[in-house]
Amino acid sequence: MEVHRHLSVGRETLLSAATCPPTPPATNEGDHRLEVTVIFTSAEATIVAMDTAAALLNGLNGHISLVAPQAVRYPLPVENPPVLRDFSERRLLEIASVSPVETTVCLYLCRDRLEILPAILKPHSLAVVGSRKRWWPTWEKSLARKLRRAGHEVVFIETA
Repeated sequence: MEVHRHLSVGRETLLSAATCPPTPPATNEGDHRLEVTVIFTSAEATIVAMDTAAALLNGLNGHISLVAPQAVRYPLPVENPPVLRDFSERRLLEIASVSPVETTVCLYLCRDRLEILPAILKPHSLAVVGSRKRWWPTWEKSLARKLRRAGHEVVFIETA
């Protein structure tokens, strides 16, 4: 069972508890704004990724979706993550609140971050993934490859 919570800067709304795979948050059919999805990896890398997404949307009527997959390992139930939801939500809202572009935050509780993200992104999404610069393979690099194979456009940002 997958659970996702949808947060807007300044308020919190529980969308639903869904079975796998969850659907992305609903949008109005008349809403044709450009959307960039920033995937939360770490606080530092996500801040750089948010800045990059804001720069991409500069001068455009765009929107940023900050998507945070939080893995909950067995034997814990997926609804009961090891990190308190309130802490995760506050941290995500703090990151989103400094963005000059309208930002929506979605927190997804799941078993596997690499499996949930391709399922929740809209087809052919533009995603920004931040990571610390490493010479060895990281889960962020694996995620970027997986998203590209699924048909998404990915901007991969490495920070110092």
